[in-house]
Amino acid sequence: MTTNNSISVASPVMSTYSRFPITIVKGKGSYVWDDQGNKFLDFTSGIATCNLGHVPEVVKGKLEEQLQNIWHCSNLYSIPNQEQLASLLTTNSCGDQVFFCNSGAEANEAAIKLARRYANKVKGSGSSDVVTFQQSFHGRTLATLTATGQEKIQQGFSPLMPGFSYLPYNDSEALEKLHTIKPAAVLLELIQGEGGVIPANQDWVIELSQICKENDILLMVDEIQTGIGRTGTLFAYEQYGIEPDVISIAKGLGSGFPIGAIIAKEEAAKGFEPGSHGSTFGGNPLATAAGLATVTHILESNLLKHVIQITDYLDQQLQDLKEKYSFIKEIRGKGLLKGLVIETNAIEIVQKAIPKNLLILTAGPNVVRILPPLTVTKEEINEFANKLESVFQSIQEGE
Repeated sequence: MTTNNSISVASPVMSTYSRFPITIVKGKGSYVWDDQGNKFLDFTSGIATCNLGHVPEVVKGKLEEQLQNIWHCSNLYSIPNQEQLASLLTTNSCGDQVFFCNSGAEANEAAIKLARRYANKVKGSGSSDVVTFQQSFHGRTLATLTATGQEKIQQGFSPLMPGFSYLPYNDSEALEKLHTIKPAAVLLELIQGEGGVIPANQDWVIELSQICKENDILLMVDEIQTGIGRTGTLFAYEQYGIEPDVISIAKGLGSGFPIGAIIAKEEAAKGFEPGSHGSTFGGNPLATAAGLATVTHILESNLLKHVIQITDYLDQQLQDLKEKYSFIKEIRGKGLLKGLVIETNAIEIVQKAIPKNLLILTAGPNVVRILPPLTVTKEEINEFANKLESVFQSIQEGE
């Protein structure tokens, strides 16, 4: 096909994203650069993915080393990196066995499959249904968008998968319905990220966990966005006084390299056996090299302590902004997953931040989501606060 300058040619990439008008070509630490050489402070971290910042040397070195050996081999053979990463994850969690995949959606898909197969093959009785919560987000596959408690995510994809029920989040009375539904599993986020950066109430989570234990219901925690140190502990569930039967992780696990996983307790893991689930690319040598380097660094450095300390500093900067601007109604979240609830349209804030060379996100129509890398410094938080205040000032002045 021939074209000329007067003809607009659509991108060959499907239009599944509303992209911002910048093209990012380079990243290092807390910063990215576009194809025009402009430098941006990145407080999105690839949506909670680049937890060690962009192109961390500790991960880059391990990937370069692995590239000299082997990039991929089938899961029909033992993969040393995979074994080591699984050991690291189980040693530092309440789980016993790990299944590796390529993304968060695949991790939640695996968790759902595990729950159903556990109900059918191990328990051999009862329902194979899964309960999730309103305003949740669990992925974009057909099963995980069905698990997602948001109609806007599900629109146009009917018929949805059967076997899912939705309860109100942080609602103790609604938990009584579990006795009637008698599901195989409950799947929840301890902080609803896409749903508005809404943390679960600790008493509610403990009550939910107790009901699951008493009724032989698997408790599955979606830590795709909260896991791998983002909230100040390796997993957010550690702060809630519970032990999930299944934990799904991805995003920050590979420092931007595609990898996902579920970590399951031994009893729950009985739901899978050879041939019941699999992945061609899941847990391959490159992906697990990235994961192993990432998790090892987080555990062997003082990074988790740093996250706790720097969170206090970020919270103070956000509180100062809230006191200055009346349209900021609430600050939500844990650790370095923060949401500013505002009166105005959140996308307007995000769009106005780009010319200030600041990248931030939304979490619904009126929540600005803030996700700096775990390595963020006080100086970078000061820069962020100054840039964001400049945006807020322009909005207040009606610009």
